[in-house]
Amino acid sequence: MLGIHAYWLFLSTGIVLNLTPGQDTMFIIGRSLVGGRRSGVAAAFGIAVGTVFHTLAAALGLSMILATSARAFAAVKLLGAAYLIYLGARLIVQKSALAVDSPASKGTATARSSFLQGIATNVLNPKVALFFLAFLPQFIDPASTTKTTAFLALGGTFITTGLIWCLVLATAASRLQGFFSRNVGARVALGRTVGALFVGLGLRLAWSRSAQ
Repeated sequence: MLGIHAYWLFLSTGIVLNLTPGQDTMFIIGRSLVGGRRSGVAAAFGIAVGTVFHTLAAALGLSMILATSARAFAAVKLLGAAYLIYLGARLIVQKSALAVDSPASKGTATARSSFLQGIATNVLNPKVALFFLAFLPQFIDPASTTKTTAFLALGGTFITTGLIWCLVLATAASRLQGFFSRNVGARVALGRTVGALFVGLGLRLAWSRSAQ
């Protein structure tokens, strides 16, 4: 079908990969703990949208630019790292924003920002682009005349299973948010901890030497 082979192997492997903790996992948990379930769910959907971008890029061959150009890879990697560090620094210094309960309108703004941040953190991670370029072709027949459609089908499968798991993570992590909303000191400490985590992820991405 569509030149795809070993689909069930792809599905099971993709699920295992989605369950493996990574940058997106930490981002969703952090957003859920600080902003609650709505913020975590928005972050999950943002990451899914970012993954759609990578799927389209791989299907259209744009990811090959990152695979063949060291400068392009380094530029995108550093941009993504800088964005993560920026998000982390904001959480560390914005003590007042974490210490005051947010009204409903602010909750909407938080969900919107989490959604947009989820897109940005995923799109600006070149390793995700290279992962799609390296992983998906293994399950597509080289002789297929519908390679683009096959890329989209496999990418859609991976995005769907990933989104389901991300929503589970967001819901589970948000259950702890009520405790932090009632304990201002713990809430501020959490914000700083999550901020430090984002900064650490950004530094890790910036200093990584390999695209693996």
